[in-house]
Amino acid sequence: MKRKLTPKQQRFADEYIKSGNAADAARKAGYSKRSARSVGQENLTKPDIKQYIDEQMAEIASKRIMDAREAVELLTRIARGEEKETVISSTPEGVYESQKEADLKTRISAAKEILKRYPGDDKLVKAQIRKAEAEADIAEAKAKEARSGESNEGQTLIVDDVGGIQDEDAGS
Repeated sequence: MKRKLTPKQQRFADEYIKSGNAADAARKAGYSKRSARSVGQENLTKPDIKQYIDEQMAEIASKRIMDAREAVELLTRIARGEEKETVISSTPEGVYESQKEADLKTRISAAKEILKRYPGDDKLVKAQIRKAEAEADIAEAKAKEARSGESNEGQTLIVDDVGGIQDEDAGS
């Protein structure tokens, strides 16, 4: 049967959790200044007080650490484009901050991570992922083309989901 702590013991334990100092916690809990050091050390050896402190510390630690549900929720927000990323850009006029959605590849990666947690051999989902990856590869090729200033008008691009993008005319 679990014994309850007295109000003074509970105040001591709560103060000890805040400061980590037994003598200071004893003084703040209302024990005399002269005996605070010995009472503080003694309280830390009492099983009920020690158990209460351990339980509270475990609860505090569990709030700091992301659990599986939070991780999946974050991945879901990324996959849906709801999670924004801060982008810093510098121009001659100054430095600017802006918010942007995750790029398509990052969103696909988040979706894959979610699916790893829900095993199943769903062919439709796999087909949708392949389609999204192909669209991402095409978008990446177009962006690369735009950056280089070259035009591939009239040429056929082959999207190889294993090896990347190949130019049919170049033979690579």
